[in-house]
Amino acid sequence: MELSELTACEDVVMFVNAAVAATGQREFHTEAEQQRLSLQFLHDYVRVNYREIYASTLALDINDLNAATIALHLLRSAQDVPLEQRRLEGRLIAARLAKLPPQRVYRVFAALRAEGINNRRTRAIVRDWVAARPDVAFDAVKYRRGLTTAAGHAHLRLPAEVGTVLFDWRRPKRYATPILESWRRAHYDKDALFDLPYTVAEGLASTRRPDLDRAQFLRAIAPRLTELERLRLQRSGGEAVGGALERQPLTRLALYALSLPRPERARRREELTDALRAAARRAAGRRAGTWEPVVAVLDDSYSSSGSAVKRRRPLAVALAAHYLLEALSPRYRGLWLNHTGDPLLVHPAGATPLGERLLDALEQRPDRVIVVSDGWDNAPPGQAAEVLRVWRQRLDPAGRTSVVHLNPVFDGEAFDVRRLSPFVPSVGVRDAEDIAALVELARFATGAVSFAELSGYLRDRVEGFLR
Repeated sequence: MELSELTACEDVVMFVNAAVAATGQREFHTEAEQQRLSLQFLHDYVRVNYREIYASTLALDINDLNAATIALHLLRSAQDVPLEQRRLEGRLIAARLAKLPPQRVYRVFAALRAEGINNRRTRAIVRDWVAARPDVAFDAVKYRRGLTTAAGHAHLRLPAEVGTVLFDWRRPKRYATPILESWRRAHYDKDALFDLPYTVAEGLASTRRPDLDRAQFLRAIAPRLTELERLRLQRSGGEAVGGALERQPLTRLALYALSLPRPERARRREELTDALRAAARRAAGRRAGTWEPVVAVLDDSYSSSGSAVKRRRPLAVALAAHYLLEALSPRYRGLWLNHTGDPLLVHPAGATPLGERLLDALEQRPDRVIVVSDGWDNAPPGQAAEVLRVWRQRLDPAGRTSVVHLNPVFDGEAFDVRRLSPFVPSVGVRDAEDIAALVELARFATGAVSFAELSGYLRDRVEGFLR
C-alpha cells in the first residue's frame, strides 16, 4: 500500500475502535475529561478528512454515545456537502436514530435546538422520527421535556391532546387519552400512579406521595416495568418485581451476575449459568457451533474492575465473551489470567500476566486465539508483545493460527484502544454480542488490507443497514 492509504486505514480503524469502546467516562487508568477530549478530537478529525466514511460508521456496531455524536456533527456541518451525499447521510441518520434509545435521541434534538440548527433536513428528520414513535402520548408523559423541545424546535404537528398536555396541561378537566388522563390524575390521586411508566410514577411519588411505602409501590407498579427496569430492581425489590433473566442481552446479563456477591452467585449457579448460555445462543444465532477450535485468553486482573461509573464492565465483557465463544465453537477453551474453576465466580484480582496465558493458548495451536483484555500487560511488562512477535515471525509465519485482541477500554492518551503487539490486530469492543462482527473487522487493523477494500466493506455494511 501507499503510505497515504496505510495512514487512512489506520485513521479509520482508530476511529471505529474509539466509536465502539469509548463512552467519555472514567476508566481504570484514564480520567473522564481526557476521554472526552480525545473523542472530540477524533470526531472532528475524521469528519473533516473522511466525511463519507464518518457517516458510514453509523452502520457499524458503535455505541450509542458515538452514534448520537456522529448524527449531531453531520447535521451541524452540511453546508458544502453534495446533494446526493446529504441525502445518504440523512437516510443513515434516520435509520440510526430509529435504533437508539428515545432518551438519547431527545438529547440530540435538545442539542440541535441549543445550537440553533433548524434547516429543512433537520426538521424532516425530527418530524419523521417523532411520527414513527409507536405511542407519542406515552412519550408526552415519559419524555415530556424532550418531546416539548423537539415539537417547539421543529414546529411539529402533534395530536391535539398531546400538544395540550405539553404546553397547557392544566386547562382540560379530563383527557380522552388514557395515559394522559392517568398522568393528570396522578398529581392528586395515588391510585393513578400505578397506570404510569415506572420512572414517571417514581418521580411523582417522591414529590406528591413521600409517605408511600416503597415495597408497596414496587408491587403495584411491577406490571409496568420494562425488562431492564425489572433487572435493575430485582435485588432491591426482591419478590416485588420478579425475575427478568430469560430475555436479557448477554453482556447486560453478565454485568448483573457480577454485581451479585459471590456466595449468591454460587447459590444461584444453575439459574445464572442457564440464563447466560441461553443469551449466548441467541447472540450467536446461525453462527452457533460453526467456528473451528478457539482458545480465549480472558483478563480478570484487578484493572478489569473498571471505574466507579463503569463498575466491572471490562470483566463483564470477558465473562460474556466466554459464554458466546462457547456457543460459537464446539471445541472452545477459556483461559482466565488468575481464576480457575467456575467462570461465574470470577472476580477482579491480581496482576496481568498476558504473556504467560498466551503461551498456554498458542501451545494448543487452535485455529483462532481471542484475547479479551484492556491491554495493560504488566507481569512482566511487554512479555505478551514478545511472545506474539516470536510466534508470528518464527513459529507461525504462515498465520495458521489467527490472533485477535478485543479491548473493552479506550485509552484517552493514545486516542485508541491499547494494543498488545504490532503483529496482532486490536479492536475495541463494547458488548460481547458484537464479537463475530469485530473479528471480521479486525483484518483491517493489520495494515494488510487496502483502503479501497475498507471503503468497499463499509459500503456493503451501509447497504445492508439501510435495507
